[in-house]
Amino acid sequence: MKKLLALLLTGAMAFSITACGGEEPSDTSTGSDAAADAGENVAAGTEEGAAGGSGEATDITLWTYPVGKFADAETVNGFIASFNEKYPEINVSVEYLDYTSGDDQVTAAIEAGTTPDIILEGPERLVSNWGAKGKMVDLADLWDEEALADISATSEAVVNACKSPEGVFYEYPFCMTTHTMAINYELFEKADALQYINEDRTWTTENFEKALQALKDSGVETTGVVYCGGQGGDQGTRALAMNLYNAEFTDAEHTSWTMNSEAGVKGLQQLVDWSNEGLISYDAGAQAADELQLFANGTIAMSFCWNASNEAQYASQVAFTPYPVAFPSESGTPELAGGIWGFGIFDNGDAAKIDASKKFIEFICDDPVQGPISVASTGFFPVRSSYGNVYAGTEDEARMETFASFMPWLGDYYNVTGGWAEQRTAWWNMLQQIFGGEDVQTAADQYVEICNKATADAAQ
Repeated sequence: MKKLLALLLTGAMAFSITACGGEEPSDTSTGSDAAADAGENVAAGTEEGAAGGSGEATDITLWTYPVGKFADAETVNGFIASFNEKYPEINVSVEYLDYTSGDDQVTAAIEAGTTPDIILEGPERLVSNWGAKGKMVDLADLWDEEALADISATSEAVVNACKSPEGVFYEYPFCMTTHTMAINYELFEKADALQYINEDRTWTTENFEKALQALKDSGVETTGVVYCGGQGGDQGTRALAMNLYNAEFTDAEHTSWTMNSEAGVKGLQQLVDWSNEGLISYDAGAQAADELQLFANGTIAMSFCWNASNEAQYASQVAFTPYPVAFPSESGTPELAGGIWGFGIFDNGDAAKIDASKKFIEFICDDPVQGPISVASTGFFPVRSSYGNVYAGTEDEARMETFASFMPWLGDYYNVTGGWAEQRTAWWNMLQQIFGGEDVQTAADQYVEICNKATADAAQ
């Protein structure tokens, strides 16, 4: 899968250099300026225009997690208005979820039989959770030969992540990205710590430690914070601990969890040791949103929860240069966590609503004009190789090229492992335990035991 994901620079650097696409976002709410006028002139790019709609009026609902400007009502309403130019008979209402209470809202809706028609999120929810529980519609008809070839040209891993082990497509994707960390460039420069980062923005674990020491010696009170107050932005702490000694998070088949391995425990122990030495901090009550705000305020020298969308969101708040970098690794070759986002349809037993929902998904993802605008609004990259550089000619072009350069290090999309939701809770609980003094191997073993049980239960 790593080789397949490495193809993203061929299929995705094509969109960053020639002609560009994009765990979850943590507290992201902005996208590219390319979506600023998203509601205008989209219908002009469709062949049918308003004549495309026919039949009786159908009401459908869309629930969307905060994926870039899909958290912004003005932007989404513009997309719906453009959709209605083609399908005036389909009425779309929207509810906006967040990553604090969104999962509980969906769970409550499933139990009450009041789920929405369409939901926007990633495979870890659409496929491995709700799809595995039989709640979602098979979207195989959206995955026609043209779509399959176009998305496969970017990454076979995206295709595989959107379908169940049995081959049922529960998600239709449109954007993806990889997550990084970031540093305060000026603080690193003042501490003479930039020397420890390679030109390609990678660094080794050894050099990361040297940089931490240099920052401390220069008077930086808090270098970085390992946040473990909940699941928000947990991809950052997972990537940090995993990369330090090049551990694997799961087995290749995504059937068991492996962070209690020698390399995994060594990485976790290293974080505890650095904390005890005063080189980093941890906060048992903080989540990624808190850490990001500390970084934006200039209170800490680095963030472990960074991506293109977060950079855009906090741009107006920072008084320094946020400099994206890969996570440090013993080998110097990182494995970065990624995100894939798209749409799924809850099976509410209404054929007309399902058909209308598919039309909406096709318009947002595949329309030749609307599709690239949809991607640009997220601040991420297209899964369709044919979309090229959706940021070309915008003020975001150079910035997005920087983030596209991290794509070759996009790692295994282990988020699709069964029991994902339970794993996320177990992860931050485990971090609290080890920073609270519990033996790291014991805590890691308990964590893996909990996760493997959840995976086994999900398979039943």
